[in-house]
Amino acid sequence: MLVTASLVFQGLAILLLGRIAWIDFSTQRIPNRDVLLLLCLGLGVLQFQSLQTHSWLDMGLSAFGGLALFLALFPFWLLRKIGAGDVKLMSVTPFLIGGGNLAVFSILLLAFAVATAVVIKNPFLLPAGMFRHYVQHMDRKGIVPFGVPISMAAICALAMQMYHALIVATSSGILEQLN
Repeated sequence: MLVTASLVFQGLAILLLGRIAWIDFSTQRIPNRDVLLLLCLGLGVLQFQSLQTHSWLDMGLSAFGGLALFLALFPFWLLRKIGAGDVKLMSVTPFLIGGGNLAVFSILLLAFAVATAVVIKNPFLLPAGMFRHYVQHMDRKGIVPFGVPISMAAICALAMQMYHALIVATSSGILEQLN
């Protein structure tokens, strides 16, 4: 039952991350209510996983990672190098993906951030039309919707977690016991 609830919460988090990515891309804003809802979903997933494994270590690692990210990124927000929504979203992602998967998330974030920078700096790689015009506008203004690569990296990390949880659940017979 805990596995199923955890998978449902992770699925909802993926949908919400997709919404955040789209809103950040189109408006350069990340709503606080969405970040707060992600935090609640992440805490729920961590709670289910902690009850399942009888260990609170992952929740502690996530809290430490979230606090460390917030403290590391806050000066960049003060210097206006990164948006406040991006700082809050980065601070919440350790709660979503767990402390044990921060390395995977970091590698994915690096890949998506580089891809975003390449697209922003070279909009001619994109199909013609409004999309190219919009990216050129972002390049002229110096705006990069960093919530998009953060969300994409978190979605991929969560999808890998869900896949692993399903593989473990089916191989151990947990899903068969539920039927």
